[in-house]
Formats: sequence, C-alpha cells, structure tokens
Amino acid sequence: MPLNVARPVPPPAPRTAPLARPTLLLTGGSGVLGRALIDELAPHFDLLCLRRTRPLHDPRVREIPGDLLAPRFGLTPRQWYELALRVDVVVHSGAQTNWHIPPGEIVRTNTLGTDTALDLAARADAPVYLVSTAFVANTLTDQDRERFPGAAAYLDSKIRAEQMMRDSGQPGAIVRPSVVMGHSVTGRIAEQQGLTKVLAAMVLGQVPVLPGAPEARIDMVPQDYVSRAVGDLVRGGVGNGEYWLTAGKEAVELREIADTCAEFAAQQGLPRPERPRLIPIEAVHRLLLPILAGTALPGPVHQRFRYYAELLLVFQRELPFDTSLGEPDCGTRPTRADIRAALARNLRSWAETRPVSRRRCRPAAGPTPTEVAS
Repeated sequence: MPLNVARPVPPPAPRTAPLARPTLLLTGGSGVLGRALIDELAPHFDLLCLRRTRPLHDPRVREIPGDLLAPRFGLTPRQWYELALRVDVVVHSGAQTNWHIPPGEIVRTNTLGTDTALDLAARADAPVYLVSTAFVANTLTDQDRERFPGAAAYLDSKIRAEQMMRDSGQPGAIVRPSVVMGHSVTGRIAEQQGLTKVLAAMVLGQVPVLPGAPEARIDMVPQDYVSRAVGDLVRGGVGNGEYWLTAGKEAVELREIADTCAEFAAQQGLPRPERPRLIPIEAVHRLLLPILAGTALPGPVHQRFRYYAELLLVFQRELPFDTSLGEPDCGTRPTRADIRAALARNLRSWAETRPVSRRRCRPAAGPTPTEVAS
C-alpha cells in the first residue's frame, strides 16, 4: 500500500487492566538524542526501546529487536498485537542519518519507519511524538541536491515524514531539534557526531578553510534541553502542534565557535590555532567547489572540505530559527552564554575521551556524517 494513503485502522486493542505507569515505546534509543530521552523519560514511564543492532544494556528499559524497514518493525503478528495492547505513548526518534549510503535507502528507512510507527500508534490509540529536524526549513537548490545527495535525501525524508504525521490525524506533536550537542553540564554525548568532529579538528588546527561567513549562525542546543522539552510535551499530554527545539536568536555565530575552539586549544597546552579562513557559502558553491573538482588535491583534503561544505549546507543559516523552548510544556530556553559554555564542556569531554596530546599532529580523516535529531 503506498505511503500517505489512508489505511483502514482496526478499533483500538482493548486494555485488560490499568497500568501502574504509562508504557512508552521509543525508537532510536541508541542514538545521541535517544540516550538523552531515556534519561529524561525513564523516571516517568515504563520504557520499551526498539533497537536494530546495538544493545543498550540499560536496566531502565526493555529492549525490542526490530527494523524500521520491516513490516511491523519485524515483529510477528502476535508480538505486534501484544505491543499495541501495551503501548500508551510512541516517541519516534529512529532514523537513518548516514548521508553516505544511497539516497533512496535514506528516504525508504525514514518514511517506512514513520509509517509503521503511526500505524502502531493508531492501533494502540496512543499519541505519537515525531522527532524531525529544524533544518527542514532550509531550501536546497538543484545544485545542492546534485553535489550533496545524501543530505538532500535526509531532509526530504524528514519533510515527508512530517506530512505523513499531519495526514494521519494521530494526536501528538512534531518536534524539530537543531544540532544536538552533548550535555550542558557534563559535556558528554553518546557518540561523536559530524559537527563535533569538525570542532575537534578546529581545536587541532586541522581546518585552515571553512565554508561559511563569520556571522553565519550555527544553531546548536545541548541534548538535555532537547530531551527535557520532549519530556515536558509528552508528560503534559500535548496533543497537536509543531515545536522548534532550537536556540533561535541565541544561536552562536561561526566566528564565536572558531574562537571557542582556539581558546580551548590554548587551555589544553596546544598551539593556538589560527581562525579558519571563513568563506561565504555562496562563494564556496560558485567558485571553490568547481575549482576543487578540477584540481589534483590529495584525496583526504578534498574529501574533508566537501564534508565540511555538506555539513554546513544543512546546519548553517543566516537568520535565526523560530524557537518553542521556554513556552508552556516545552522545556527551557538556553542563552547564548549557556550554549558557549556547553560547547566548551563538550570539547573538554571530547578531550578526556580522546586525549589531544596523542592526536595533535595527526591529520584529520574524513568522518562519516551522522544527525543529530532525529
């Protein structure tokens, strides 16, 4: 049956007895935001976590092996029926975020996964909270799509997933986080994301050129602010709406990020790196990428620069997003000082887990891009 086409939904499965606590199904629990959501939601819900490969080994949750691409998440008809009997709330955070795989696979995973989550929520008579991304607000040109098909497919899949949620009529909400950083206090993060790896390379002085104007904003929010907002929406029983979990006008500028990285390097006893030469995105597309395509630059250098350009194509905006943080039932809003402090703590956590003294002279490899929301 095609996606986005109304399907007949059976009546909600009868509940045999009231539960001591509501049961919440979380997809994507092994990801950066998923781990933070477990911390936020575990005190209030019985958590079921769908996971494909990596076990969580978390006593606070019951793990359900499953696959976003498979019918019924790969469960048997009986398991599917029993899951619908049990679930009271669905938080769909699972998604394919690796931009290096075929674009069609990204779209299939993220749309089919949403379709199945909505189907389960309808059968369970449960609200669903869909984790999208704030960067659906970015408009990609045909040239962007040709050069960066993985990023384009990711954004397209999130736009389609949001429309599926609206078309379903299912109660719940769409949440749109921007770049999810590590914890605002500890700096810790479940795994290093693409942008975090770029920041680490800036600390090590391995980024002489960076696509982006100095005043361009990079909207980043610590993971605990995002998870608290989602938790407040779920606990508050919010039944509709679209919520921007972003820094908004408090988003830091690219030059502030570069200065923070340089200050951190000096604190670590490393040579203070020069601020990368910041080139406006328009000039990157119009001049630099076409030149790079025709040069014989070493492969790793070319690959790294394209990687940075792809990230900033998605993560950079000249104007601030709207933000819903701080509104009723939607967490609290960080200040720019909060975000800069969190950035420094994120870098400190990175340095503690991967000592910079052993990496200061090693060339940066081109990392695999993975997002962050959702």
